[in-house]
Amino acid sequence: MRNKLVAGNWKMNGSLESIRELIKGIQAGMDAVGSAGVIVCPPAIYMAEVSSLISGSKIQLGAQNVCDQDSGAYTGETAGSMLKEFSCKYVIVGHSERRSLYGESDEQVAARFAAARRNGLTPILCVGELLEERENGTTEEVVGRQLDAVIDLEGIGAFADAVIAYEPVWAIGTGKTASPEQAQEVHKFIREKIAALDATIAENIVIQYGGSVKGSNAVELFGMPDIDGGLIGGAALQADDFLAICKAAG
Repeated sequence: MRNKLVAGNWKMNGSLESIRELIKGIQAGMDAVGSAGVIVCPPAIYMAEVSSLISGSKIQLGAQNVCDQDSGAYTGETAGSMLKEFSCKYVIVGHSERRSLYGESDEQVAARFAAARRNGLTPILCVGELLEERENGTTEEVVGRQLDAVIDLEGIGAFADAVIAYEPVWAIGTGKTASPEQAQEVHKFIREKIAALDATIAENIVIQYGGSVKGSNAVELFGMPDIDGGLIGGAALQADDFLAICKAAG
């Protein structure tokens, strides 16, 4: 039985004061969260502060990106070994904003995925299609290509210690949400694609949904057989909203 996992991606938001209040609010409601895993992913500059604030709690720490190199002259990047020093356990790779705004290719995302694993971090691999790709009927082709880049580099075994997040790009920050049935269809495709190579990994891998998840739609989304929690954006910045989603995950 896969355990649900909810990760809050704070993106480039927050201040020392606001993140202290946010963590305080989340911690106050954690007793009401069931068995679901809970992760917060702050901006890199706040990793040390958040690591300290959540120490000893059930909340786990994630990062929003990781360099594909382990050290060297890579101005502005953060190495996996640096994240590990602050008790970071997860790292998002290939978020649609990284792909679209900063031009990260499937191959570069795969290299970051590999770097995460190499440094003992669990990658949360984001995959998903643009609106025009969905309308053109190429969703599975796009998602399959994004998965294949990682499989080609790392092999299917790499997914034994990874998470996948399906995030339709047209539903991120737009208020639009894929219907539970639309989301389930793609989640099922992902699981079946992995199962064709390794049935055990496919059965056990957590596949999150991301894209305007709210407390009001989380129960129905997470009730789908292949949706194992969520990668949450805007709602993760409000403790009550984030907790409602975490509770929906069980």
